Amino acid sequence: MTAGSDPTAVKAAVRERVWRVLEEKGVARFPLPVRGRIPNFEGAEKAASRLSSSSEYVRARVVKVNPDSPQRPVRLRALLDGKILIMPTPRIRSGFLLLDPGKVPRKYLKEAATISGAFRFGRPVHPRELPTVDLIVIGSVAVTPSGWRVGKGEGYAELEYGILRTYGKVDDSTPIFTTVHELQLVDELPREPFDVPVDAIFTNERDIRCPPNPKPAGIYWDLLDEEKLREIPLLQEMRSVFYRRAPL
Repeated sequence: MTAGSDPTAVKAAVRERVWRVLEEKGVARFPLPVRGRIPNFEGAEKAASRLSSSSEYVRARVVKVNPDSPQRPVRLRALLDGKILIMPTPRIRSGFLLLDPGKVPRKYLKEAATISGAFRFGRPVHPRELPTVDLIVIGSVAVTPSGWRVGKGEGYAELEYGILRTYGKVDDSTPIFTTVHELQLVDELPREPFDVPVDAIFTNERDIRCPPNPKPAGIYWDLLDEEKLREIPLLQEMRSVFYRRAPL
């Protein structure tokens, strides 16, 4: 990257390159095309297995996992392992769902790890009523070994984190992991104040521990566009309460 590069444009170019490479190399999986998505990939189960061997995962009682396809194996593993699973609804439009595997018949756990199954077997919980989160797993389009990542460009992972941070359900010490294909690793990405870095990366081939990076203290309300506020009722509610306390 050159000095003065537009972070938005650089991130967009990286996303396009990764989406293209995953499909050209034949490792992209349904749903296709992967452009515009957190891409599903061959080896997602291996990456989930590596993540589940980490000490942070083993200790965790409550795990928050994004609803995208490549992290479905992580959601299933968490339920099979008896962990409380918190899943944001797509685009956060219906807030967060809480799934207690003790209340889901074991034969339905695989279904409960899907989006439709989470709505069936989970229950909507306002973030102020959620338990403290012990581990966050987020999806990525691209990620650097130093821990900086980009999603699909709509900012939902950052908003989810900001919501949980605002309600005191996560803090600087809460580990954040991601699962990706090796081809999603990139050398460098621009950083913006609201970006949520990861502490570890689990690929289909290896584990990568990242150096400590600063995490956002909440939602950057002044950078949030009105369209997002219109789309997400929870944000409308929160802005009326927390806006003056939001970080500058």
